[in-house]
Amino acid sequence: MNDRRRAVVEPLTSAQVYQACPEEAFSFEVTSELESLDLLAGHERAREALAFGTAIRSDGFNLFVLGQPGHGKHNLVGRYLTERSSQDASPPDWCYLYNFEDPSVPLYLQLPAGLGRQLRRDIEALVEELRGAIPAVFESDEYQNRLQELKQAMGERQRDAVEAVRREAREQGVLLLSTPNGFTFAPADGDSDKVLSPKEYEKLPQEQRERIEHAVEILQRKLTQAIRRMPKLAKELREQVQQLNEEVLQTAIGAPLAELEERYQHEEGVIAHLTAIREAILQHAESFINEEAEIPPEAIFSRFYLNLLVDNADTQGAPVVYQDLPGHQHLVGRIEHHVHNGTLLTDFSLIRAGALHRANGGYLVLDIRGLLTQPGAWETLKRVLRAGEIRTESLEQAYGLISTVSLEPQPIPLDVKIVLLGERLLYYLLCEHDPEFLELFKVQVDLEDELERSDESLALYARMIATLAREAALAPLDRSGVAATIERASRLADDQKRLTARHRDLHDLLMEADHWASVAGSSVIRREDIEKAVAQQLWRAGRIRERSHEQITRGSVMIATQGRVVGQVNGLSVLALGDFAFGQPTRITATARPGSGQVVDIEREARLGGRIHSKAVMILSRYLAGRYAGESPLSLSASLAFEQSYGGIEGDSASVAEVCALVSAIARVGLDQAFAVTGSINQHGEVQAVGGVNEKIEGFFDVCVARGELAGQAVILPATNVEHLMLKREVREAMEAGRFRIFAVRHVDEALALLTGETLGEGDVAGNFPAESLNGRVQARLARFQEVVKAASGNGDEQTAEGGEEGGDDA
Repeated sequence: MNDRRRAVVEPLTSAQVYQACPEEAFSFEVTSELESLDLLAGHERAREALAFGTAIRSDGFNLFVLGQPGHGKHNLVGRYLTERSSQDASPPDWCYLYNFEDPSVPLYLQLPAGLGRQLRRDIEALVEELRGAIPAVFESDEYQNRLQELKQAMGERQRDAVEAVRREAREQGVLLLSTPNGFTFAPADGDSDKVLSPKEYEKLPQEQRERIEHAVEILQRKLTQAIRRMPKLAKELREQVQQLNEEVLQTAIGAPLAELEERYQHEEGVIAHLTAIREAILQHAESFINEEAEIPPEAIFSRFYLNLLVDNADTQGAPVVYQDLPGHQHLVGRIEHHVHNGTLLTDFSLIRAGALHRANGGYLVLDIRGLLTQPGAWETLKRVLRAGEIRTESLEQAYGLISTVSLEPQPIPLDVKIVLLGERLLYYLLCEHDPEFLELFKVQVDLEDELERSDESLALYARMIATLAREAALAPLDRSGVAATIERASRLADDQKRLTARHRDLHDLLMEADHWASVAGSSVIRREDIEKAVAQQLWRAGRIRERSHEQITRGSVMIATQGRVVGQVNGLSVLALGDFAFGQPTRITATARPGSGQVVDIEREARLGGRIHSKAVMILSRYLAGRYAGESPLSLSASLAFEQSYGGIEGDSASVAEVCALVSAIARVGLDQAFAVTGSINQHGEVQAVGGVNEKIEGFFDVCVARGELAGQAVILPATNVEHLMLKREVREAMEAGRFRIFAVRHVDEALALLTGETLGEGDVAGNFPAESLNGRVQARLARFQEVVKAASGNGDEQTAEGGEEGGDDA
């Protein structure tokens, strides 16, 4: 045995289990004297990733901000992007216009920032002016006189055509008569305008009758030709009226449209829309004249308006948009409908912007968890980023679930940086399961979970605390309050050399401390206010912890804290409920008898043990074989169990305790029940660090205090865990009074020495230990097990081998 194992393990001092923050390290009196600090201080890796990701404009270099809950990722990233975006140019306005050629496909219009609002006002003013000017020109005397002249001239042309036939007929001795059914021809009675009676007509000579009939036949053809020319004349009249209407309309719309065309002469899209307005008015002139026109004037005017989808007139720099509910329609926008006579109707004016529209030209911040939980939203975002354009359509349209006629707005070009906020687990799951993810989100922004605690960093951390208090409009902290907050930050990080970087936890702590300071009538937050806030947080969440410890105090859960017992040791576990965790002792027992070298993990056999715990049991069984069996087979059948454990067991932090229990059961040496043990081992017996040591120690301490028997109880933990200790004041005071002890060990032999109080013994070259030592007794009993197994094998009595001695009696 080397010197390290031979040395007596001394209990830790109170200074070793708590890293206090000296108030004299600060030069200020209250934090209001300190300047605000950029909350990304300490996150240099993340800051550089943000700078790179926001500067590069290539496709696919979108950002994913990784961090655990409590970082305040949205606040941190939002601050950076707001500062970064102020240096960028404001993006353009985006509008949708009526498509006069295909109304089902509204056209987008891109305008410089602020021009969309002006154009909308100008078009509204134009419509208002035309709404009064157009009817006025059609009601004017000039228009009515010219219209009447056209109608009279056309009427005269129609009458002249008929009169020409009438005169020719009269010259032929035939009369053209008008009847209710049209025109007819009849022979005239001489030179008079009277019709010759049938009897008189029959008396005429045959030649004369034939001449009259022949003349009527020719006249009939000429009359037919004249009548057939009537629609052509009517068409000419309509064309003349339409030309007149256009001429009149031009006088009404020419000046206002010309003014707008001059104002927006550099905007091709606006000029094209104004041209379409002019053509639409001229094309639908009838709508402004006929009260019963198929398309009323208001329907014509409604097509002229501008749907200002995104107005960046008041935007300073690039927009930073956070969408808290990133559903499909919240991203790409939606097309609304209204009900008319029981029918759903829509048009270009009912297109509404989504977050991608508002963030176009800037930054869109999304929570990945919310994005993944919204139906179709993740696929929609990827499709938009791949296409580089925003297509506004319903989820049903996107997946072809409906075939009804609807609008298909022209897709808007997209230029945006997507910033996803999420946990590391979600990031790595997406990397593993979505092959497109890394093509679209190439920049990883990894926030620090903890910051270094050093003399140099304390001043910066104090400024961070001051900044959090100032932004939350809280009272300032004095030096004692800052020191207490830093000490709490180390406890939240479970490390004397680290400080938590989770701003939300600190913010909540300061909020509560500010409340207790105000209750106490203090104008500053002091140490006692911080400590009371911490105590209240733990008390509010501690009901289940108290009930659990009460079960131990009342004896329902069997935990011994005095005496010595063979094959029994107190292990330490941590129970986590939400964001609250507490420790409690668990009884671990072991049995040993002759067998085939198998260590039975009862938790695993009962399917209550996890894979890590099963691995730990395999490691400790190999350690025992290598330590005590030497070149011989390990003739042992042992079992391990967590007593009164009815849930799952996972982790390797009980493996030191399990080895001690097994050695105790083999050697039939009692273990001191005043000890609780935590730590894992490797195959060489070296003790390795575990998690939750603060909660484990305090949990065992609380159980001992509740029993009223705090008289030298102790916890054994890995030496590598000492720098993780930030124990509460009650534990430190008990340590100073000698009523509670903590031992840090590096090898399982040190733990065995403390638990048994015996000499372990040092092996010789052949690996044999002194017979009177603890290791020698273990080795001797394993040798007896081997003899029993050999004898049973020789007699063919396997049952005898399995029925050997067990270790489980009180020492």
